[in-house]
Amino acid sequence: MLPFSVSIATLSLAQAALVALPRPAVSPALARLGGRWWGLVPPGSIALVVAAIALESDSARVLTYLALFAVPPLAAFALGHAIRGGRPALAALVVPFFALAWASKDSLAGETAALALTGLACVSLGWLLACVVPSRWLKLGIYAMAAIDAWLVGAELLQEPNAILNAAAPGSLPQLQYASFGSAATGFGDLFLAATLGALLAADRRLQLTGAVLLAALALSFDLLFFALDSLPATVPVAMAMAILDLSQRRGDLAKAASEATPSGRR
Repeated sequence: MLPFSVSIATLSLAQAALVALPRPAVSPALARLGGRWWGLVPPGSIALVVAAIALESDSARVLTYLALFAVPPLAAFALGHAIRGGRPALAALVVPFFALAWASKDSLAGETAALALTGLACVSLGWLLACVVPSRWLKLGIYAMAAIDAWLVGAELLQEPNAILNAAAPGSLPQLQYASFGSAATGFGDLFLAATLGALLAADRRLQLTGAVLLAALALSFDLLFFALDSLPATVPVAMAMAILDLSQRRGDLAKAASEATPSGRR
C-alpha cells in the first residue's frame, strides 16, 4: 500500500484539480429557480449528514446507496456538460470507470476510477449550485461549511459518523460516498466544496486556474499537520483559498480606483 504521505497528497491534488474543471455556471432555466437560500446547501449538507448518522447509524447505509445510484449519472452530466471541454460522447466514459471501480475496487486503479466518478459528480453538484445561488451567498455558504467542518473535527464530533459512513458498503459494489486512495481517505463534502469553488470562479479562467494552484499549495501545506493530528477538516484550505483570492481582488480594485482617481485629483 502507498505511504500515507503520498496517498493524502494525491487526494489533495485531486481536490485542487476539481477547482479547474467546471465550465462557467450559466443556465437561464436554472437561474429562474435561483435564490440566496440555496447557499445553505453546503453547510446544511454536512450538518444533516452528521446528525442523521449520529441519530441513526443505519442512515449511513442509505447514504451509501444514494451515492451509488446518484454519482454515476452526475458524473456523466459533468463529462457531457459541466466540465470544460465536456461533450455528450464523453458521458459514456462513466461505464468503464464504474466497471473498473467495481472489478478492482481494492487496487489503485479501482480507487482512481471511483475517485474520478465521485469527483466528477461533485463538479456537477457544484456547477448546478453555482447556477442558482448568487455568488455572494455561495461564498458565505462555502465559509459556513468550512467553519462547521472545522468545529466538528475540533470537537471530535465528526470522526465517528465519518468512520461509520466510510465503513458502509453496498455489498460488493463500489463505495462512492467518499474517496480513498492508497492509505488515505477524504469525504464527499471535501471534494464537493472544492468543485463548488471552481464553479464559482469559472467565469474568469485565469482566476479559476489561480484558485486551483492556490488550493493545491494550501492543501499540501495543510497536510503537514497530519504529523501532529489524526483528523483534519479538508474544507478549510478551500475556504482559505477563496479568502485569499477575495482579498487579492479587493486590493486590486482599490489600487485601480486609486490610480484612476489620481489624475483627476491633480487637475
